[in-house]
Amino acid sequence: MRSTRRAASSVLFTCLVLAGCSPTSLGGSSSSSGASGGGSPAAGGAGTGAQGGSSGRAIAVGAGPQKTYTVQQQPTAGTCHYRYLKGEPLEDPKCTPGAISPAVTQSNLKSTICRKGGYTSGIRPSTSVTGREKKLNAASYGFTGRMSDAEYDHLISLQLGGDPNDYRNLWVEPADPGHKKGSGVNNAKDPVETKLHTAVCKGTVTLAAAQKAIVTDWTTALSVLHLGG
Repeated sequence: MRSTRRAASSVLFTCLVLAGCSPTSLGGSSSSSGASGGGSPAAGGAGTGAQGGSSGRAIAVGAGPQKTYTVQQQPTAGTCHYRYLKGEPLEDPKCTPGAISPAVTQSNLKSTICRKGGYTSGIRPSTSVTGREKKLNAASYGFTGRMSDAEYDHLISLQLGGDPNDYRNLWVEPADPGHKKGSGVNNAKDPVETKLHTAVCKGTVTLAAAQKAIVTDWTTALSVLHLGG
């Protein structure tokens, strides 16, 4: 009996020291959730995006600011459909789920979107690119109104770390209800973006929370984050 115990102890000691295994590998039970390849990767990991999205999935990460932008392919014509809440237009989450820029993070806000002197003008694509994309995206959504009254809008605005030219983050946003035709772009979403930006830079809400709120529903983003609205 003693010799059997000594033999088992010897095997255990050899395994632990030389092979690096744990006592549970010798017959004890253990959870496999922490094993390599087991379980689900954490949302927001490298290459997967930030937490959020209208369905709880991670928000896609785009290419970020580029020295030269090219016209991006848009969804097939007629495949995207607007939603309306109290008359306000919302994007089709299948066509425009949002995309964030990898260049903007919670840790570098002061040197990016909260930087004194502004940030967005230096990363915004030229109108020669966005003008062509706007026409293509209008066809995607079946938009037939005045193009001059519609905004080619970043779902997650640039001042909230949205990707500058990812097709998933841009959509032709129709004018608000009651908007006078021919009076140009004037959308209720714009002041929501500004209030969220202010809150992020003040540290009232996190960047990820603001991005998630506006992707989920821009009309409720402020109330969800207890910022009024």
